[in-house]
Amino acid sequence: MRKPVFIPLFLAFFVLSILVIIPDRWIESLIPKNRISQAATELNPFMFQGKYIQQKMLADSRYLPIYGSSELARLDRFHPSNYFKEVHEDFTPFLIGRGGTESLIHFLNFSEHINQLKDKKIVFVLSPQWFNPLGADESHFVPNYSSLQGYDFAFNNQIDSEVKKKAIKRLLTYSSVKNDPILSTLYKAEITNDPWTKREASVLRPVAAVYRHLLEKKDLYYSLAGGFSRHRDLTPKVRNKSWNELAQEADQFGAKRATNNHFYIVNSQYNKIKGFLPSFKNKDINRSYGKSKEYGDFQLVLDVLKQSGAKPLFISVPVNGHYYDYTGFPKQGRTAYYERIKQQIEAEGFQVADFSGHEYDPYFMKDTIHIGWKGWVYTDQAIKQFYEGNEKKVVMVNL
Repeated sequence: MRKPVFIPLFLAFFVLSILVIIPDRWIESLIPKNRISQAATELNPFMFQGKYIQQKMLADSRYLPIYGSSELARLDRFHPSNYFKEVHEDFTPFLIGRGGTESLIHFLNFSEHINQLKDKKIVFVLSPQWFNPLGADESHFVPNYSSLQGYDFAFNNQIDSEVKKKAIKRLLTYSSVKNDPILSTLYKAEITNDPWTKREASVLRPVAAVYRHLLEKKDLYYSLAGGFSRHRDLTPKVRNKSWNELAQEADQFGAKRATNNHFYIVNSQYNKIKGFLPSFKNKDINRSYGKSKEYGDFQLVLDVLKQSGAKPLFISVPVNGHYYDYTGFPKQGRTAYYERIKQQIEAEGFQVADFSGHEYDPYFMKDTIHIGWKGWVYTDQAIKQFYEGNEKKVVMVNL
């Protein structure tokens, strides 16, 4: 005799109901004590898009948050997470970001934790390729957008009102926000004087609050489940060496891994593009990173960090000059970015480790856009100086 089809549906609904009504504190009590330390290098998207793990991390002075994008996943022996662990530094880098995590995503994340950032030292790694003319597109924004952070932003009354309005106008250009009828209505009510929209938002606000709580509970379950450990190149060979010695070792390390091309790109990556190289010749002859919507998004990041009282160090990463010259990307179009981003950061009183002069340094970059072995050595030195020194001191790196 066949079982009624409604039984599985009933069981699924019953289990879901139990999961929803379990008190949050019960779930929190089950999250392992070492979950934060595990998450430091997992680069788990669920952690980026949630808030529980980051709240706990920011409350712990042992962690130094490092925000960025896809370069954070390249965990070679000179990477900050590996280097500072091996030299037994008294802080642990905590990585936040993945490919496509650009300024607006980081802005929502910082807004989520604005109360925890006062006097907090953080590191923010900038990528030039974010600053294409149109800024972050749908393919980069949508996979990294967090509904929880989006709803929390709607309820956040601490963000400067003008900054919040600018952010909302930008967020409403993306499908994941504008196609959410509840959230988009709440956002529109913030930037309009239309009484109907404001009344509609007032009606929807309690519904939004319930949904927001469900997203928070979902975040707790993801925090309970945890992520997956990544391969790390941990080696004691980086210990007890001067910065110059480390830079030399990085040169030697890179020279063994970028042997089949004159761009100083790691072999594995070069092999993926070498068949297409003829079509790349002079393809970027009219491009520039000097004008982009991303500068407006990045200003939102600076604004919220300024309001929060955070103490950030920005890492200005260069491009691979050899490869960019091959594609015809104008030097002026790169220099315009380096100069503009540096001025934008310093105008807010923040400091920047400017590595724009290293476009042609062998092994400073690992491929066409990602920081490499020698680049991480420079970054490590800048981070150590920043962590140990005066926040207002300009970081100068001389290797």
